[in-house]
Amino acid sequence: MTIKILLPFIAATFVYSGYVSAQTRSPKPAVSPSKPTVPKVVQPKWKVFTPPDKSFQVLMPGRPKRKTQVQKTYMGEIKLEIFAAQPPEQEVAYLVTYNEFPYSYAQMTNPQKILDQAQDNTLKATQSNLVSQRNIRSSNGQPGKEIEYVDSAGKVTINRMYVAEGRLYQVIGIVSKKQRSTLAKTITGYLNSFQLVVRK
Repeated sequence: MTIKILLPFIAATFVYSGYVSAQTRSPKPAVSPSKPTVPKVVQPKWKVFTPPDKSFQVLMPGRPKRKTQVQKTYMGEIKLEIFAAQPPEQEVAYLVTYNEFPYSYAQMTNPQKILDQAQDNTLKATQSNLVSQRNIRSSNGQPGKEIEYVDSAGKVTINRMYVAEGRLYQVIGIVSKKQRSTLAKTITGYLNSFQLVVRK
């Protein structure tokens, strides 16, 4: 079967396929008949993370795991880099992904068109309903888009996408419906901490 869509638009499919799941079950604490125990929530230590190519900075709850996926498309092979972190005891995942477009495609295609296509294909790939969308810009003025959507399992995803220097960056927070209100400020802070760095 020939793949007719670009890898960045498949990123959400990869994320939801099992590499990262915001539906992880918290371990149940042992309960003593005489003295009930209160589950201890481990608070992650947030640190600034910079990838090897130093193309961005973002606050992450610990050092994220790195995963690389190469996908064949009609434009040739495209490599997707994924950095993901999941704090223990929480039903949430924080991810940053990016991939480079072929030079000719990046030069000829309007950034807004890339962002709109990314939105459409992400919603289809994850079978999600769009909650909100808005155009944004990165801290250094690159065009972007923020979308929030909910999948059939109730997971809420906020995805900020940016087109810069021939790449599509996606900064993603995925949280269970149960913990959405509890972690809303944390997810917003994470998304706001993302900064693109102009490569030289």
